[in-house]
Amino acid sequence: MAAVIETRNLTKSFGRDVVAVSGLDLCIAPGAVYGLIGRNGAGKTTTLRLLMGLLRADSGSARVLGCDFWEASPAVRQRVAYVSQGHLAPDWMALEDLDRYGGHFFDRWDSAHARSLARRWELPWKRPIGKLSGGNQRLAALAMALSARPEVLILDEPAAGLDPIARRALLVCLTEVLSDGDGATILLSTHLLSDLERLASHVGIMDRGRLVAEGAVEDWQRTMRRVQVVFDGAKPPEGVSIPGAIRTQVLGPVMTSLARVDDDAQLDGLRQIPNTRVFVFPLSLEELFVEFFDRPAPAAGWIPGTDSGRSGAGVEVAPHKSVGRGVAAAADPCGGDSDVEPARAGRETSGVSVPPREG
Repeated sequence: MAAVIETRNLTKSFGRDVVAVSGLDLCIAPGAVYGLIGRNGAGKTTTLRLLMGLLRADSGSARVLGCDFWEASPAVRQRVAYVSQGHLAPDWMALEDLDRYGGHFFDRWDSAHARSLARRWELPWKRPIGKLSGGNQRLAALAMALSARPEVLILDEPAAGLDPIARRALLVCLTEVLSDGDGATILLSTHLLSDLERLASHVGIMDRGRLVAEGAVEDWQRTMRRVQVVFDGAKPPEGVSIPGAIRTQVLGPVMTSLARVDDDAQLDGLRQIPNTRVFVFPLSLEELFVEFFDRPAPAAGWIPGTDSGRSGAGVEVAPHKSVGRGVAAAADPCGGDSDVEPARAGRETSGVSVPPREG
């Protein structure tokens, strides 16, 4: 099945010193809900803007629905809706104006749905966007994006600034989008990992411009564990390691690993060591994220995990991008995130990707 969203060796730099995206390979199947997560500056926003044709790549490719959006036709662009981080609609426009405006560009525009979302989220229909609160401006942009009835929905921090009730309402709406007809493919970046855990089918972790881990949320929840082993003595026995470890810390007689545990029996060898205690803790997506990025300096006692591959800075890096339905890794991450380059004029408004008018 052809990917709906795909990047190959995608690279984007700003000036000589800032590499925002570095050799990114991403493949998202139809109907997936893919959460792109990472620390600030990881390259997430730049990646989304490259996909939408708002920035031009230095090298590699970025395709949505099989097309490079830098040069995509209006007929293709109207099949995709995009909500950016910032408020981009003219302050004087009201939802009523944006609804009328969007209807000119999207063949599947659903004005009734726009009004329904406005009522559900208690958004004033005739009040200028500039007079709404920051959270309501965000909801207005999301309402317009959803009213386009897109095949692909790309969201950059969609829940930023929303209160818990509004966030829950947004999750319900996105779930409805997935259940409508053939369902949409959704790519979103967010730091609200508890929300992502409820919605996403797959998650990718970006770090310094590269995809360093990806997998199905269900598999991560089932297999990723924090394993702590307490040995008898001042330090662990020579040559002992935790099976499935991705990264390991040793502090005195205690060895702690972020590990992939497909079967609890894989730890039986440790349990058979005399006077050794083994503790296994499940991890939420947020805890996994913290474990993954909490990287003390090598001097603090970090040692590589036991998976085959290259290691550096106390982290074992697998040579392939899929590691047994758990964490995947890519070697030598580099770069950072920056949106200092201006977006292409006329490509982005009211938080929705609007295709240029033909003729």
